[in-house]
Amino acid sequence: MPLAVYIIGLAIFAQGTSELMLAGLLPELAGDLDVTIPQAGLLISAFAVGMLVGAPVLAVVTLRWPRRTALLVFLAIFALTHVAGALTPNYGVLLATRIVGAFVYAGFWAVAAVTAVGLVAPGRRAKAMSVVTGGLTIATIIGLPAGTVIGQNFGWRAAFWAVALMSSLAMIGVLRTIPGGRPDPDSSPRLDAELRAMLNPRLWLSYATTALVTAAILVVFSYLAPLLTDDTGLPPGAIPAVLALYGVGSLIGITIGGRTADATPFRTLLFGITGVVVMSAVLALRADQPVIAIAAVFLLGGFGFAVNPALNARVFSLAERAPTLATAVNFSAFNVGITVGPWLGGRAIDAGAGYPSLGWIAVGLGIVALSTVVLAALLPLRAIRPGAGGRARQATHLPG
Repeated sequence: MPLAVYIIGLAIFAQGTSELMLAGLLPELAGDLDVTIPQAGLLISAFAVGMLVGAPVLAVVTLRWPRRTALLVFLAIFALTHVAGALTPNYGVLLATRIVGAFVYAGFWAVAAVTAVGLVAPGRRAKAMSVVTGGLTIATIIGLPAGTVIGQNFGWRAAFWAVALMSSLAMIGVLRTIPGGRPDPDSSPRLDAELRAMLNPRLWLSYATTALVTAAILVVFSYLAPLLTDDTGLPPGAIPAVLALYGVGSLIGITIGGRTADATPFRTLLFGITGVVVMSAVLALRADQPVIAIAAVFLLGGFGFAVNPALNARVFSLAERAPTLATAVNFSAFNVGITVGPWLGGRAIDAGAGYPSLGWIAVGLGIVALSTVVLAALLPLRAIRPGAGGRARQATHLPG
């Protein structure tokens, strides 16, 4: 695997730490800025909105840019938003920096995915994406608790400075390892080719799978802490350890998925999503038994993240010659799931259904996700792919 792919993963780690760490810093933020906890929580929502919109917009805007240039610009802006956030005493300014930072972070994801895949052979795409996405997984295991510790001991502004520093160091790595110009000097990305690639019906089935699987995982993960304390009976002090165990499972899962998704993408998806459904059902039925619940949380992380490389690799196989916009929309599909999953869970809890109901919601979402995978594998939908000279070639099946 080229060093540049690992550098991209480290850059995702730096930015992903910022995405996650605010969950542990809300009391400090609220107290320092003289706002309520819910108002501080809007900083997290603003980040999600920025990511949802940023990927497709910036993918189009920077379509003809050299990829190294785009990645450097995104990282520079991201670092500057954290410098501004660390210096401002104003809640409104901080909210604006979170939106802008998330916007360019989404753009970085979109371009980074295409860059990483372009640096490896076609048979190693999923593995490359597992390394890139692994940066976010490691941010869950290391970045989130580290950012929280820094913020709690040195103030939340120190955590912002740390992210700015890591992003600046990532810029050095990108500059030194990622080739300048385009990977293929003869290629000339065109917006019409990118839009034509989006006409493939199988691509939209893939987006549906991405959103549904992500929502199924997040509807449970978002409320794991109260589920484990209220229903499982664990003490609050045990929750960080269980969440870390979930992160370890996620890292194992994404590593295994990265090794299997290139050769057998549909089998990886079916196996992983089925695992998510089963573990969600276990939590719904046996959340009151600590050993079973903790094991289910660990396996939920493993199965959930095992499908991630396959979800990304499918997009590249379906839009191979015009992947930038297709990849960006897939990133937005992830964020749709991130938004919808917790919302559905909150509705169920507000309705008095209890935390075990979250598992049943995840089961339903997972079953629908499985149906989209099966439909994409079996139906002879005609996939439109842009070919050389602006022509289009059609295929009636997917690889794998």
